[in-house]
Amino acid sequence: MIEIRFHGRGGQGAVIASTVLAEAAFLEGKDVQAFPYFGVERRGAPVTAYTRIDDRPIRIRSQIYEPEYVIVLDSVLIKTVNVTQGLKPNGLVLINTDKKPGDFANLKIKIATIDATSIAIKHGLGTKTAPIVNTAILGAFSKASGIVKLDSVIKCILEAVPGKKEENANAAKEAYGAVIL
Repeated sequence: MIEIRFHGRGGQGAVIASTVLAEAAFLEGKDVQAFPYFGVERRGAPVTAYTRIDDRPIRIRSQIYEPEYVIVLDSVLIKTVNVTQGLKPNGLVLINTDKKPGDFANLKIKIATIDATSIAIKHGLGTKTAPIVNTAILGAFSKASGIVKLDSVIKCILEAVPGKKEENANAAKEAYGAVIL
């Protein structure tokens, strides 16, 4: 089973991203789960969402404590939330940042980076002060992990994202080609 944990802020689309990723894997014949963790979050507050993907039926019904992948939609969260907690030894953290993976050498884990913020702003997703980076980060994750095909991600974006479908699909495509491993 592959387990993915998303860390973002309310309004960035972490919950939708976890659902779109699950739907893309489902299209490829996988069994999936996607679910958020909600407390008293509000726009801008830290949010966590989860996705599980497997070839067999998934029977576990709990949060994800030891993910293979962590996706960070806001790099500032790294300073306040232990985003690497429980990450499996060969796991990967994908961070939305304009920095290079080597800039996070202090984390001593495998890192991939993507400037999803710039891509989202370029495609008019959200605002300059509150960009919605979820679809761009999914394109980058498709490339960095190889778990789901970009075509599956794009198809699910076009079906599931509530607005600006083409812009979201184009953001995912651009991020797929721009992720730094």
